Amino acid sequence: MDRVFEIPEEPNVEPISSLEKDVIRGTSPRFTFPFGILFSTFLYCGEAASALYMVRIYRKNSETYWMTYTFSFFMFSSIMVQLTLIFVHRDLAKDKPLSLFMHLILLGPVIRCLEAMIKYLTLWKKGGQEEPYVSLTRKKMLINGEEVLIEWEVGHSIRTLAMHRSAYKRMSQIQAFLGSVPQLTCQLYVTLISAEVPLGRAVLIVFSLISVTYGATLCNMLAIQIKYDDYKIRLGPLEVLCITIWRTLEITSRLMILVLFSATLKLKAVPFLLLNFLIILFEPWVKFWRSGAHIPNNIEKNFSRLGTLVVLISVTILYAGINFSCWSALQLKLADSDLVEKGQNWGHMGLHYSVRLLENVIMVLVFKFFGVKVLLNYCHSLIALQLIIAYLISIGFMLLFFQYLHPLRSLFTHNVVDYLHCVCCYQHPRDRVENSEPSVDAETRQSIV
Repeated sequence: MDRVFEIPEEPNVEPISSLEKDVIRGTSPRFTFPFGILFSTFLYCGEAASALYMVRIYRKNSETYWMTYTFSFFMFSSIMVQLTLIFVHRDLAKDKPLSLFMHLILLGPVIRCLEAMIKYLTLWKKGGQEEPYVSLTRKKMLINGEEVLIEWEVGHSIRTLAMHRSAYKRMSQIQAFLGSVPQLTCQLYVTLISAEVPLGRAVLIVFSLISVTYGATLCNMLAIQIKYDDYKIRLGPLEVLCITIWRTLEITSRLMILVLFSATLKLKAVPFLLLNFLIILFEPWVKFWRSGAHIPNNIEKNFSRLGTLVVLISVTILYAGINFSCWSALQLKLADSDLVEKGQNWGHMGLHYSVRLLENVIMVLVFKFFGVKVLLNYCHSLIALQLIIAYLISIGFMLLFFQYLHPLRSLFTHNVVDYLHCVCCYQHPRDRVENSEPSVDAETRQSIV
C-alpha cells in the first residue's frame, strides 16, 4: 500500500540535527482545496444520473436489450466504487452507520466528499494551524540534480485529507475502467447502429469519455508514485497536458475501433474480444503459478487467506480492464507484496503497444472491407486511416513523455532512445561481425600465400 501523506510542494528545508546530517526537515505540509475529490464526485453523480435516465428511456421505448446493458454497467461499477471506498477507509472496523448506509444506497462518494469538505473547512478556519503531528514521513527529492532525503511532520487533519484523496484516485480508476469504458463502448455502438444521438445518450457519452480520460491520467500518476514510492513526485502542467493528450487519443481511437469492429461482425466479434480480455486477465496468474510462489500474506493487516484472494482477483480484473483499452503503466506481479513490478520495463511497454497496434490494424481492415455502408455515410478508408494515425500519435506523445517529461527520467538506466536503438540495431552489429569474419579469413589466407 502506498503512503497517503500530503507533502509540501515547496522544497524549503532546514537541517534536522547534527546526528543526521543527510536528513533535512521540510516545511509543514500545506493543505489545499480538494478539487480532485469534488471533480471525481461530480463525474460519478453525472454519469450515474445520465445512465439511469437512459435506462428509463430504453425502457419507455421497449429496448430491453440496451436497457439491461446500460443498467448492468452502471450497477457493477457503482458497487465496486462503494467497496473501494470502504476498503481504503477501513469502515468495517469502525462504528459509522451513516456512512455504511450511504454506501448501501450507492451514495458513498457523496458522503465522503462532504466529510472531506468539512475537514478542509475546519482546518481552514484554524488558519492552517495543525495539532501536533501524529507521524513522520521521509521522501527523497531531486534538487538541482542531487538526491536529498527530506522529513515532514504530518498532522491528523492533513493525513485524513490525504487519505480521502488517495481513496478518490482509486475510485476514479475503478469507475473509469470497470464502468465508463464498457458504458461508453455500448452507447457508441447503439449510436452507430441507430444513426441518431439523443440528448440523454450524448450526455452519458460525454461523462463516460471524461471519466475514462481522467482515470487513465490518474493511472499514469499513480503508477509513477507506486514505482518510485521513496521519492516526492511533482508533475507540472506540461507533463499533465502531455499525459492527457496521450491517453485521450489512445483510448478514443481504441474504443472507436472496437465499436466499428463489433458493428461490422456483430456476434462474431464476441469470441475475439472475449479471448482478448481473458488472455489479459489470466496472464498474471499464469506467471504466478509458473513461478511457484505463494500468495503474499502481508497485503493488508488482519486479512484472511480468502480476503487476500478476493483482493488479488479484484486487482487482476481492474488490471485486465485497464489493459484492454489502454496501457496500465504497471506490470502486475502477484507474488510480490506490492503486487506490481517496480522496475521500468521497456520490453513490457513495447510488447503491449506492438500487439495493440497489430490488433487495431486487423480490426480496422475488417471494418474497411466488410463494413456495411449503411453504418456511416463517410469513406471507410478515410475513417480507418484517421483512427490508426490517432493511435500512432498517442504512441508518439507517450514516447515524448518518457524521453523528455518524466519527472524522474534522470533515474532511468536506459531511456526510450536507448531501448529503440537496442531493438533496431540488434541485428546490425551481429551482421557486421558475421560479414567481417570472412574478410579476416581472406586476409589470413592471403598472408599465408
